[in-house]
Amino acid sequence: MKLEAQNAPHTESELIEKAMQIAGLNLTQLAEIAGVSVPENLTRDKGWTGQLLEWHLGATAGSKPVPDFEFLGIELKTIPVDRNGQPLETTYVCVAPLTGCSGQTWMTSPVRIKLNRVLWIPVLAERDIPVAQRLIGYPILWSPNPEQDAALQADWEELMDMIVLGKVNQITAKTGEYLQIRPKAANSRVKTTGIGESGELIETLPRGFYLKKNFTKQILNMI
Repeated sequence: MKLEAQNAPHTESELIEKAMQIAGLNLTQLAEIAGVSVPENLTRDKGWTGQLLEWHLGATAGSKPVPDFEFLGIELKTIPVDRNGQPLETTYVCVAPLTGCSGQTWMTSPVRIKLNRVLWIPVLAERDIPVAQRLIGYPILWSPNPEQDAALQADWEELMDMIVLGKVNQITAKTGEYLQIRPKAANSRVKTTGIGESGELIETLPRGFYLKKNFTKQILNMI
């Protein structure tokens, strides 16, 4: 799906107003406004919903490694939820660096920059609901409070220490309380360079940072 960018919002309040205007609409209605067709399923179009919302809300970043609303410093995250408003899956944040990590700090990390200010858009997306009928929920504009920031920092430091010490292959989805690292690749044949336990370069799966559901549940409960 290729869409020309809509007018970008100039203020947080303008962005929230745009998000409120599409709350309660389904994906068919949003697709018709954008002049695109709705895929039957999202197996091959996993990012389709996010791209559609980026168009409606005027996100400008595209594939650049900056927040989606670049000039507002706000990241857009769509989050699939069930009928009770609970998250259905973990939330991808950004790529996890597997080399050249020494000296990185939490405050300047891509994870912290991405999560500094986030516009969350819940999407009612239980499996038995056809893609075309999935509903957009009310937006939540969020920044981590001091407790959340400290918890995310502790997880990030634990995970980055494991990468630097050559223990990337010992990281599991259970490592970290709220933030996890998981493989992120189209298939197991995709490889990247990492660090082995003796400091040697190894081939390993690309990884990504994800927020666990127990963390995003806290955010959704703000509604």
